[in-house]
Amino acid sequence: MQAEVIVVGGGMVGATLAALLGEAGVAVHVLDARPHAVDQDTGRGHPALRVSAVTEVSRRLFEHLGVWSNMAAMRVTPYVGMQVWDSQGSGEIRFAAEQAGVPTLGHIVENDVILAALETRLADLPSVEQVFGARVAELQGNSDSQRLTLADGRTFTAPLVVAADGANSRVRELASIEAEPRDTGHCAVVTTVRVTHSHAGVARQVFLPTGPLAFLPLTVDGEDRYCSIVWSTSPAETERLTGLTREALGVELEHAFERRLGSVEVIDKAVGFPLAQRHATNYVAPGLALIGDAAHSIHPLAGQGVNLGLMDAAVLAEELVSARLRGGRQGDVRVLSRYARRRRGDNATMLALMDGFRLLFGARHPAWQLARNLGLSGVDRLTPLKRVLIRQAIGERGRLPASCR
Repeated sequence: MQAEVIVVGGGMVGATLAALLGEAGVAVHVLDARPHAVDQDTGRGHPALRVSAVTEVSRRLFEHLGVWSNMAAMRVTPYVGMQVWDSQGSGEIRFAAEQAGVPTLGHIVENDVILAALETRLADLPSVEQVFGARVAELQGNSDSQRLTLADGRTFTAPLVVAADGANSRVRELASIEAEPRDTGHCAVVTTVRVTHSHAGVARQVFLPTGPLAFLPLTVDGEDRYCSIVWSTSPAETERLTGLTREALGVELEHAFERRLGSVEVIDKAVGFPLAQRHATNYVAPGLALIGDAAHSIHPLAGQGVNLGLMDAAVLAEELVSARLRGGRQGDVRVLSRYARRRRGDNATMLALMDGFRLLFGARHPAWQLARNLGLSGVDRLTPLKRVLIRQAIGERGRLPASCR
């Protein structure tokens, strides 16, 4: 089974790349380890546990692909403000969309909603084939062709293989590209809650001594009193929190969040998973490219992970389609290196920033606590600086691909 590009991993980032290439008529095989596509009835009832903060730039990308209206018809929640404070002092900062002259700062969207819309789009593209239940066992290749063998013996060949198979990428491992995990000392606890007061379209995050706690706004059936919880904390605390009853966890959340949204009712199970940052030593090799978490994984405290991956997909697609129009080969390392040059710096900067924030807000020394509280309050009074920070947060950084402008 031959194609021009094989995308390993049909998650949000891999599916976005396949859709961008498929729109240009590129023959793509998407190999996904999942047994089947996302349920098309998603977006109803209780929200899914895993959500993403989709920036305005990423929304433009989905609009370009014609999938945003499908997502909006299922369930998306715009947020027009952000509020961040330090539980160990008086430091606080607020951002509002109107300060930067934009209608929203972003949208909170369930991952399954994003995937369902993308998979519907892929099914409409004749040059794209989705293959589920596909677990990669071997990777062999040369400068002209790559050959993937699945665990069930099926083989696929193409000039280019793109690894979009997550932080523990099997393709990256087979290609002998290093991406040593750096332990953040944190795990993430995720669940969904209903609160007393309206979230008013504001994403809120408090920095606790053990790590940040975020209440991300969700609107369900017109009711704006739902939030998705992402609580980054120590492994021991994660084990304790996920072992609590829903009632007891609700009390813990109320206390940690200073009851800023009133009482908290936990309406789903609480799940914990470890957090590690990684950055691959190389993004590309002849006939191979890494995107998304396969290339870099980041602490979720700023909600940038999926947006960095989506930008990888948009830039790589732009470079590949441009090379194809010039008659170039999809797996040419010179073409792939242009993608790597455009993306590595932005990703590295964001990784360093998140690491710095994590260390700064985890510091217990009184001098550091005073410095970060003064810093938060000081920035809050500087509207021009806040405007610049908002532009960065919504993804307006560097040279954007045409699909995101």
